[in-house]
Amino acid sequence: MTLALLCALGTSLCYGLGSVLQGAAAMDIAPAARLDPHLLLTLTRTWRYPTGLALDGVGFLLSLVALRSLPLYVVQSVVSSSLAVTAIAAVVFLGLRMRRREWAALVSVVVGLTMVGLSAASQQPDAVGTRGQVVILIVAVALVLTSIAVVRVSDRSGAWVLGGAAGLAFGVVAVAARALPAFPSGSRPAHDAQLLLTAPALYALLLAAAFALTAYATALQRGTVVQATAPLVVGETVLPALAGLALFGDHPRPGWGAVAVVGFVVAVGASLLLSRYGDVEAAVDAVEPLGS
Repeated sequence: MTLALLCALGTSLCYGLGSVLQGAAAMDIAPAARLDPHLLLTLTRTWRYPTGLALDGVGFLLSLVALRSLPLYVVQSVVSSSLAVTAIAAVVFLGLRMRRREWAALVSVVVGLTMVGLSAASQQPDAVGTRGQVVILIVAVALVLTSIAVVRVSDRSGAWVLGGAAGLAFGVVAVAARALPAFPSGSRPAHDAQLLLTAPALYALLLAAAFALTAYATALQRGTVVQATAPLVVGETVLPALAGLALFGDHPRPGWGAVAVVGFVVAVGASLLLSRYGDVEAAVDAVEPLGS
């Protein structure tokens, strides 16, 4: 379980730094009027976005390790602390100062994560059958279709809407990753590949991931990183936590239920208070000398 917690913390670190880099890159591109996957190709022309995307990729792989032995509510509450990572990076690398309430929020994140970690019980998730995986895929498709209808909200509220949609999509990614079939010990690679390719959860994961990246990049253009990331954090933590209880039989250690709930709320809530340090408008000039 210690390794899984370390992987979850590594995910938070990668996501926090990746969001700052992606936000800086998105600010240099003219806002898109609709969800356009071509936007991702445009963003790769600068070094910041591919680097941030690579950090997200590493974070996702680490999260897969964590999700195999930890409840979703534990992993996602740790992931929400990526905003605390952003705050620390702003202080260390940009020289920004934190007021007492931000320091209090940072301490609260640590306290909340400690409570969540102490309440966690190492467990194997309940197997999700084909029907459950199809439900996850339907949710992913419905989320994409619904978000396309509201993407033309062009004012700053559009950043909140698309950020929240991206968060829900990242939540679907986490749920789908947890629902992927486990490969039997000693099975043949061809059998494992067939098992994976016929799993609806795989396609839910791929669809949700592609949509989440596009929606988040568009949200970053509609407003600040704060406005895009704060609702994202809520979406990617609350949805998986509820899905973990309903689909996978997640549970804390016996007698630690109240500690888990309080720790989750404190960690996520305090992370949101730190979200203003996700705003990288002041950081763009600081990183510009490295070139594009």
